[in-house]
Amino acid sequence: MGVISPIETLFLKSQHHLLQPRDYSYPVVSLNTQRVTNFTCNSFSFRSLGSSSLDFPLCSDPISQNVRPWRRYVSESDSTEIYNKKVSIMEALKQANSFIPHVILSSTILALLHPPSFTWFKPRYFVPGLGFMMFAVGINSNEQDFLEALKRPDAIFAGYIGQYLIKPLLGYMFGLIAVSLFKLPTPIGAGIMLVSCVSGAQLSNYTTFLTDPSLAPLSIVMTSISTATAALVTPMLSLLLIGKKLPVDVVGMISSILQVVVTPIAAGLLLNRLFPRLSNTIKPFLPALTLIDMACCIGAPLALNIDSILSPFGATILLLVITFHLLAFLAGYFLTGLFFSKAPDVKALQRTLSYETGMQSSLLALALATKFFQDPLVGVPPAISTVVMSLIGVSLVTIWKKQKGVVT
Repeated sequence: MGVISPIETLFLKSQHHLLQPRDYSYPVVSLNTQRVTNFTCNSFSFRSLGSSSLDFPLCSDPISQNVRPWRRYVSESDSTEIYNKKVSIMEALKQANSFIPHVILSSTILALLHPPSFTWFKPRYFVPGLGFMMFAVGINSNEQDFLEALKRPDAIFAGYIGQYLIKPLLGYMFGLIAVSLFKLPTPIGAGIMLVSCVSGAQLSNYTTFLTDPSLAPLSIVMTSISTATAALVTPMLSLLLIGKKLPVDVVGMISSILQVVVTPIAAGLLLNRLFPRLSNTIKPFLPALTLIDMACCIGAPLALNIDSILSPFGATILLLVITFHLLAFLAGYFLTGLFFSKAPDVKALQRTLSYETGMQSSLLALALATKFFQDPLVGVPPAISTVVMSLIGVSLVTIWKKQKGVVT
């Protein structure tokens, strides 16, 4: 009587597929005739393999008959279901940005009704929080975005003028109105001016994508250029507009913006370029993480400045900030229509430049206000601006998509 050892059994399984899972009849293919022979588990004959007449029963340990198979086989339907679940999770993570309007509104309401929900997010967290957003922008960009958009230098220049000329003029005007006409404290006026001096908001890229996807690369380039040059332009504008009212640390601002904006974006670009596999692994999770980060960066400034916002002059600040942003959106829209009236996509270009002019990185203004100005009132206009410009931008998306006949 011969006994087949476990090692021999595994060898036969791999060579002749003798052991099929959860089956009591084992097919064997003859090497010479390609004939399939079935035999029971109690006997085995090498005749079925074209060998000599060697017959012996299969003997097995009684204990091993009760042992479960050593390997679990996954059916094709099971593997397809698992793959589909994995894909659906990744798609949900990638599309988390579609919840930005809901996050902005809910975090605003929660911060106003229950400030302790966000007061744990201290001002020292604003800089790394904003830096993470900048890193997400960098890792999702590449050289092709810049090359594609650089074919329209006139539009890029117009966007830059909107960011660093039209908007600062509006900010200076409303800062003076706040102090001179409404008799608000000087730091409030300085805060409005500081908001007008910072670079474009990354949210403008998303709103452009929602209304005019073909111009999203152009919007990215406009925002990227204004952000990259913010290290020099923002401190100089702040010194020019605010310097006579409050001391401005130009060197400190340049260093801070380099750390908060330029370095994270450069790190994202390099990671995307040098380690594409790692970059592709990280990318699906960034929208959801950025959404959480954004909720904290929007809710925390409101919660930490709740007393000033709900003070007697809080409504006046809100009115000034809303009017400032509305005029910036309108200026970007109508001035673009005036200077690009012959462009084939003038309407889409008007919407894009309206977003670029009306939306700016109020979180950067808030980080600078917290770090470089002793009076906490300087941070109140940037905190309100963060919410106001986001809600106006998202509202315009809804209006313009309906005008285009797209169901929102």
